Amino acid sequence: MSQTKIFKADIDMKLEKEKNNLSILKEAMNKSRTNTHSMLGILNSFENRLQKLESTIEPVYNETEMLRRRQENIEKTTVTLDNVLGYYHVAKEVENMIKEGPSSCGLDRYLAQMDRLKQAMLYFDTHNSSSLELLDVTRVFEDGKEVLCCEFRLLLSRHGRPVPPIMLLDLIGDEEIPSSDPDVPLEHFPEKIVDDLGQIAKWLDKKGNTAEFTKDYLTMRGAAMLKSLQVLREHLKSASASSSTSIQYIGQHSPAPTSKFSRTKETPVRKSKLKIALHLKKKAQTALLQSPFEQASKGHRRQGSYNDIVENLDVEVEIYITQLSALLKLMQSEAQLMSCIIPDKNRRTVFDGIVQQSLDSVVSEGEMLATQAKKSINKHEFMSVLSIFPVVKHLRSIKPDFDYTLEGCSTPTRSKLASMLSTLGSTGAKALEDFIESIKNDPERASMPKDGTVHELTNRTIIFLEPLLDYSETAGAMLLMHGEQAAPSEAVDAKKSKLKFADYMTKVLSALGLNLSNKSETYNDPTLRPIFMLNNYNYILKSITRNGLLNLIHLCNKDVGQYYEDQIHEQKRLYSESWSKVLHYILEIDEPLSQQRLMMPDVKLKDKEKQNIKDKFSGFNKELEEIMKSQKGYAIPDQELREALKKDNKDFIIPRYKMFLEKYERVNFTKNLDKYIKYTAPAVGVIVDKFFDTSA
Repeated sequence: MSQTKIFKADIDMKLEKEKNNLSILKEAMNKSRTNTHSMLGILNSFENRLQKLESTIEPVYNETEMLRRRQENIEKTTVTLDNVLGYYHVAKEVENMIKEGPSSCGLDRYLAQMDRLKQAMLYFDTHNSSSLELLDVTRVFEDGKEVLCCEFRLLLSRHGRPVPPIMLLDLIGDEEIPSSDPDVPLEHFPEKIVDDLGQIAKWLDKKGNTAEFTKDYLTMRGAAMLKSLQVLREHLKSASASSSTSIQYIGQHSPAPTSKFSRTKETPVRKSKLKIALHLKKKAQTALLQSPFEQASKGHRRQGSYNDIVENLDVEVEIYITQLSALLKLMQSEAQLMSCIIPDKNRRTVFDGIVQQSLDSVVSEGEMLATQAKKSINKHEFMSVLSIFPVVKHLRSIKPDFDYTLEGCSTPTRSKLASMLSTLGSTGAKALEDFIESIKNDPERASMPKDGTVHELTNRTIIFLEPLLDYSETAGAMLLMHGEQAAPSEAVDAKKSKLKFADYMTKVLSALGLNLSNKSETYNDPTLRPIFMLNNYNYILKSITRNGLLNLIHLCNKDVGQYYEDQIHEQKRLYSESWSKVLHYILEIDEPLSQQRLMMPDVKLKDKEKQNIKDKFSGFNKELEEIMKSQKGYAIPDQELREALKKDNKDFIIPRYKMFLEKYERVNFTKNLDKYIKYTAPAVGVIVDKFFDTSA
C-alpha cells in the first residue's frame, strides 16, 4: 500500500512539472505571434514605400535613357557628317602625297590614304554618282594605283638581279657527294622588300581591282631567270677555257655575293662539282689510252682520230647539264618567292609566264644537241653522239622534280621537257641501231693494218661502248621506248633496260666479230690472219673485262666470255701452224736416220745421208730466218699476249730443235760444221724474242 502511494506521488510530481512546461510554451508562442504581426507590419510599410519610390524614379530613368540615346545619335551623326565632309575634301588633302608616292610617307600610310580615297569613291558612287567630287576622287585614286604599280616595278627592278653563278653552283651542290644539309633557298630580295611587294600586290588585287602588276612581275622575274641562266653559261664557258679537262666549280664562299643574293643561312663548304659529261669524257679517254693505237711500241703505233672528238665531248654538254639543274633550282626558288607576293589565284598563270623564256631556251639547246647528233649519225661520227646519254640520264633523274614544280601550268608548258626528252631518246636509239649497221657495212679492205694489229673498227667500237656502261639503263630505255618495238614508258624499268642494253652489246660484238672474220680473209699471208684475229679477240676480251662490260653482257648471255677464250685458243693453234715448214726439217719426216745407228762408234754415213742432214740444217736455218723476217713485222700490241706467244713459240720449237741438234751435232756429216749448225737452242730463243718487234 505504501508502495502505491509513493508511485502515485511520483506521477503527480511529474504531471505538475509537465503542466509548468506547457504554460511556459504557451507563453513563448504568444510572444512569437506578437513579433510576427509586428514584422509583417514593418515589411508592408517598406513595400509601400518602395512602390511609391519606383513610381517616382521610373519616369526620370526613362527620360535619362532617351537623352543618352539622343546623345549617341548626335555623336554618330557628327562623325558621319565629318566623314562625309572629309570625302568632299579628301582628293585635295591627299593628292600631293599620292603623287609623291610611298617613298615620301611610308607604304603603310600611303595605303591608308588610298583606303580613304576608296571609301570616298564608294560613298559618292552610292549617294551621288554624278557629282564632280566623284570624278576628282576617282582621278586621284587612279593616279595612286598607277603610282603603286610604278613602285611595284621600281622595287622589282631596283632589287632584282640575276643570281650569281657561284651561288647557283653552290645551290646545285655536288650530286656525287651526299650532303646532310638540305639546300637553302635563294633570297632574291631582302625580307623588307618582299613584305612591301606583297602588301602592294595584295592591295592592288583586293582594293585596286587590277592584275596589271602581275604582268610586270611576270616580265621582270622571267627576264631575271633567263639572265641568271645566261650569266651561268658565260661563267662556265670562261671557266672551261682555262682548263681542257674540267670546269672548276667554286664550292666555298668565294668573294661574298652582294646582300641582294645572300643565303638565308650560312652554307657549308662543298666540293667542286664533277659533271656527268666530264665523266663520260674521262671514260672515253681511258679507253683511248688503253687502246693498242696508244700503247703499242713505236714501230707499230697508229694514230687514232678520236682525240679531237673526245676533247669536244664535255664542254657544251657539261654546261647544258648544269643549266638543267640550275633551271630547276631557279624555278623552285621562284615559286617559293612568288607565294609571298602574288595572290594565290594568279600564281599558276604568272609562274607559267615566268618560266617560259628560260624553259624555251633550255629546250631549244636540247633540241639543238639532238640536231647535231643526227648530223653526226648521218656522217657516222658516233663518238659525238655520246653526248646525248649523260643529258638524257640527268634529265630523266630530275624530270619528276620538274613535273612537280610545273604542276598547274598549261599543258604546252608541261610537255616541253617531255617532248625534248623523247627527241633525245629517239636520236640516241637511232644512233645505237645505226652503229651496228655501220659495223656490219664497214668495208672489208678498209684500213687493214699491214702488221695484223687491232683494227681501227675494233678500237672504235670499244671506245664507243665503254662510256655507255655508266648509261646502261638510259641506253636500254632508249632502245625499249624508241626501238623497232617501242614500249610505253610505264613498261620500262631498270632491270628491263639493262637486259636490253646487254642484248644490244651482244649484237654489236657479234657484228664486229663477223666483220673482222671477213676482213682477215683479205690477208694474203695465212699466218697474219690468226695474228689479226688473235689481237682483236684479245683486245675485245680484255677491254670488256676491264671496264665491266662483260659482267653486264653476262646478264643476257653467260657464254660470251668463254666464247672469246675459246677463239683466242683457236687462233693460237692456227698461228702455231706457221712453224710447220720449220718443223718439217727437224722432225725428220723424210728418210730419218735412227738414233741407234748414229750412236755407233766410227759410224760412216753415205754421201746421200750426209747431204740429207745438210739439207735439214740448211732448210731449218732458211725457214727460221724467213719466219723471223716476216714475224718481226707482225704487231702484238698487248705485252702480256706478246710475251705469252713468244713463250709458246719457244716451248713449241726449242725442245724439238734441241733434240734434233743433239742427234746430229756429234755426227761427222760435214767439214764446215758452222755453216750448217748456225743456231744453238738458246740462239733460237733469241731469234724468237725478236718476233713482233720491227726495231729488233
